[in-house]
Amino acid sequence: MLKELLEAGKCFKLVCGAGNEDALEVEKLVALYSKAGCKFFDVSAKPEIIDAAKKGLQDREGYICVSVGIKGDPHVRKAQIDYEKCAGCHKCEEICPQKTIKHCKVKTARCIGCGKCYSVCTHGAISFLSENKDLNEVLPPLIEKGIDCIEFHVMGEDESGIYEKWDYINSVYDGLLSICTARGKLSEEKMISRIERMTAIRKPYTTIVQADGFPMSGGKDDYKTTLQAVATAEIVQNAKMPVYIMLSGGTNSKTAELAKLCGINYNGIAIGTFARKIVNRYIEREDFLKNDYIFNEALNIARSLVGNV
Repeated sequence: MLKELLEAGKCFKLVCGAGNEDALEVEKLVALYSKAGCKFFDVSAKPEIIDAAKKGLQDREGYICVSVGIKGDPHVRKAQIDYEKCAGCHKCEEICPQKTIKHCKVKTARCIGCGKCYSVCTHGAISFLSENKDLNEVLPPLIEKGIDCIEFHVMGEDESGIYEKWDYINSVYDGLLSICTARGKLSEEKMISRIERMTAIRKPYTTIVQADGFPMSGGKDDYKTTLQAVATAEIVQNAKMPVYIMLSGGTNSKTAELAKLCGINYNGIAIGTFARKIVNRYIEREDFLKNDYIFNEALNIARSLVGNV
C-alpha cells in the first residue's frame, strides 16, 4: 500500500514531469526506476501517459500519481517562441533539460515549463502558454483507468479557483491526494493557511504535502540547490498538520542527508529534473529498452539515487 510506503519514511517518487507528454520517455523512465526500487511515479494527467507508465512497470509493484494544476502554475505551462523576435542564438536549445527545442522550435509534448529557456533569451522571444484544463473532462477517465493519487499544484494566486478545483477533486476521488506547494509569491503564513484550509475537509493522513522548494531546479547535485526544498519542508513540519511530507523542487542526491541534518521527519522525496538528467544519455537512445548493457549502465546510476532516500 502507498500509505505504508509513506509511513516507512523511505518513499522515493520519480517525477516524470507534469507537462511531459512524451509517452515513450515516460515508459523508459518508469521501466528503469521501477527496477531500481522506486515504487511511486508522478506523471502527466493523460490516459496515454498512464498507459505508458503501466507498460514501463510491467509486473513490478508501483503507484501512479497524476498531476493537475491551476492557470499560472509553472508545471502546467508550455514555452513558445516568437520567430520574428528570435535571433537564432540557440541558447534555449543548449539549456533545455528536456531537449525540447530543436532549430528554435518547441516540441510541445516534451516541454515541462521549467523556464530555463526564458531565463537565457535576451531577445524576448520566449513566452508561455498556460494550460488550464477542465478537471470535469480530465479526471474521470484517469480515475477509471486506475490511479493511486492525484496531485494538485497550488502555486498560483487564484484562491477561489484553487478551492473550487480542490472541492471537485475531493468529490470525485476518495483516494490519497497530494498538495504541491511552494512559497513563491506567498508568505509562509499564507502558504500554511492555504494548506490548513485544504486539509480541513480531509481525514488525517490522507494527504501528502509536497514541499516544493524551487520548482524544477534540480539540475545540480549540491546542498545549495536542495536547500529551499528542505527549508520549505521545515515550515510544513513546524505547522504540525496530520499530513505526509514529501520534499521536492531542487531535490538531488544530497536532499536526504541535508534533511536529516536539519531534523526534518520527511515521509518521502520526489526527484524529477535531477533523476532524469543523470540517466538522460541512456534514456534518449532508441535501443534503451532492448539493449541490456545500456539499460544496466543506467540502472546502476538510478539505484544509487533511489538508495539515497
